Formats: sequence, C-alpha cells, structure tokens
Amino acid sequence: MMFFSNPRIQFANKEDIIAIKHLLNAAYRGDSSRKGWTHEADLIGGDVRTDDNNVREVMDLPGSIFLKYLDEDGSIIGCVNLQNQGTNLYLGMFSVRPDIQGKGLGKALLAAADEYAGYLGIARIKMTVISVRAELIAWYNRNGYLPTGELIPFHEDSLTGNHLQPLQFAVLVKEFNV
Repeated sequence: MMFFSNPRIQFANKEDIIAIKHLLNAAYRGDSSRKGWTHEADLIGGDVRTDDNNVREVMDLPGSIFLKYLDEDGSIIGCVNLQNQGTNLYLGMFSVRPDIQGKGLGKALLAAADEYAGYLGIARIKMTVISVRAELIAWYNRNGYLPTGELIPFHEDSLTGNHLQPLQFAVLVKEFNV
C-alpha cells in the first residue's frame, strides 16, 4: 500500500543513510552543489553538510522519519526529514539533486510532508532557513511557508563547514487545517 499520493515518494530506512548523506552533501556544499540554486556553497565552506552518523542520529530521533524521492531506476534524488514535535512537524534536511532542481520534485516532497502532517493530525509545519537566502525563503513563501520573525543563531560546528560570514536561521511556518 502506498502512503503518499506520489508513488515515487517513500519512507527511507537505514539502508538509505549513505545515499541520503551523498545527496545532502551534493545539494548543499562544494562545487557540485552549484549546479542547483539551493546550495550554501557561497555561505559555508567545505564539501560536507552531514555524515553517516549524523543522518543516522537524526533518523533515530523519536518521531523522526526521512522521506525519499526515487527516480525511475530507484535512486534517491530527493529527501526530507520530518520530526513530530507534538504541535509542530519540523521539516529539515530537505534536498533535491542539484542538476534536476526546478522540475517540481521539491514541491512534491513538500506535498508529501503536508500529507504526513495530516496523517499525524498536526496542523503546523515548521522549518529554519538561513536568513540571507532571500530567493529560497521566497520559494518557501510561494509554497505556503511564512516567516515568523524569529531568528535563531546558526553556530558553526566541526561537521557542517566553516561559515564565510555570520549566519542565522529564519523560522518559517505553514499552517493548515487537518
């Protein structure tokens, strides 16, 4: 039985950790990410956004799941992490392979997140986006995510790369009836 209306979107499992890590790193960091428009390569140095252990830790959080978007060959070309936080569904680690961005895969993953929130009975999806990413925030706005005005510090760590400028996260939310 399919859970999502898009049959190419499925729940990820532990066997998908390495592919999800590669996708996230390719979409967010280094020269390969520049093929897409959602990269952070001009804001954060290095080629690593995450590693196997980090993906596993996020996958193992209580109420946390990953969705994967599969191409016709069964390769993961998109993903998103969703975390049930009670009144919110937190959306993070969202990515589409850089060379195929702009073809509706991201919108399909957001729609699947909406479906999952509805299944859980949660009427609010929350996310954080680097605040200087105006074009990305505008895309989320067009897809129903609105800024709350809340800003959260983005602290540099030893995993995700060195910040090339001071950064912070803007909090966005999407509310709907379930």
